[in-house]
Amino acid sequence: MMSSVIDLSAVLITISALFAYINHRFIGLPTTIGVMMVALIASVLVYVAGLLGWADVQNQATSMLGEIDFNQTLLHGMLSFLLFAGALHVNLTDLKKQGWVILSLATVGVVMSTFLVGTAAYYLLAALSYHLPYLYCLLFGALISPTDPIAVMATVKRLGVSKELETTIAGESLFNDGVGVVVFMVLLILLQQPESITPSHVAILFVEEAVGGLLLGTALGLLGYYLMRSIDNYKVEVLLSLAIVMGGYSLAVALHTSGPIAIVVAGLITGQVLRSEVLSDQTRRSLNEFWELVDEILNVVLFALIGLEVLIIPFEGQWFLASLFLIVIVIAIRFFSVGLPIRLIDWVTTRKLAPHLVKILTWGGLRGGISVALALSLPSGEYRDLILFLTYVIVVFSIVVQGLTIGPLIKRLS
Repeated sequence: MMSSVIDLSAVLITISALFAYINHRFIGLPTTIGVMMVALIASVLVYVAGLLGWADVQNQATSMLGEIDFNQTLLHGMLSFLLFAGALHVNLTDLKKQGWVILSLATVGVVMSTFLVGTAAYYLLAALSYHLPYLYCLLFGALISPTDPIAVMATVKRLGVSKELETTIAGESLFNDGVGVVVFMVLLILLQQPESITPSHVAILFVEEAVGGLLLGTALGLLGYYLMRSIDNYKVEVLLSLAIVMGGYSLAVALHTSGPIAIVVAGLITGQVLRSEVLSDQTRRSLNEFWELVDEILNVVLFALIGLEVLIIPFEGQWFLASLFLIVIVIAIRFFSVGLPIRLIDWVTTRKLAPHLVKILTWGGLRGGISVALALSLPSGEYRDLILFLTYVIVVFSIVVQGLTIGPLIKRLS
């Protein structure tokens, strides 16, 4: 039994480093995807070892993973660092140019997808003799609809797409997960306390989470800007950036606002500081290198953990057919929920959008660890097990198949 967080972290970092080495030395896939693939293969080998009589190997592996709270590790641990690191590299000026597109995708698109996916899942599962309550289906729609900024940003970095397209993809993924989490939390409260939800309560909750997160993130970013410009010491300024991330996320949770939105906004403002002449060259270089390293390390650990989670994901053979149908449904609804807002914007404005934007956003809308973490936060029981399995299969397909083919698709369309 692991006795402490340090022990668990040591094992996870060691495993992640080994998987990254194997991928780099022998496989050559993009780091995050390759690490997840190696982790999946390792998990399958551990499972086979258990079937062949080496039950201790499987038991120790599942025991270790069982001690890791994936939901807490990601949503209240890694996520703030990864969002901040991703937002640093998005130019706020470029983001404003794509503001209406990103806003519509992160709000209308996510809500539309939530209800369409939830309704489609309800009727599909009923046809396959799985009687999942409609509210649980909506929860599934809410957790699977947002694209994961961690998975998307890791892919976008290596594609070499146009600045306009990169900004749209990155901006949508950075903001829609915050909106998706808010929608998920409202539905979860409705499930657990149905008498407490009213239209006014939903509106207040949205304002607290989304608008509150936006305001808090702005305050954090401006405070960081003031503090960083008042000194010239890269070590202290790196420490200040860490305080913004860790202290800011904890403050957002305490204030019941959206931590992801707050950190994204703070990261965007800090990124503007890095691109200005306010900081010295050494400070800019040190901050960029530090956050790039944090981003790379945590991405590798996260994707290794996603691959290893297969050992403790509940599984029944007949669920697999439903997951295959839902992969197609989720992608089709993604095409519709992205296409409709973009077509409306294209119709009412005169500005030219990037060619093939809907196709690229549809196939490049990767799901990742956030979806799995939200599924794990559902109340224990048979409904949670089914949703967790369906989510996991869609996430793995999204990262492996869509993640490896989005590059060739963009090259073909360009």
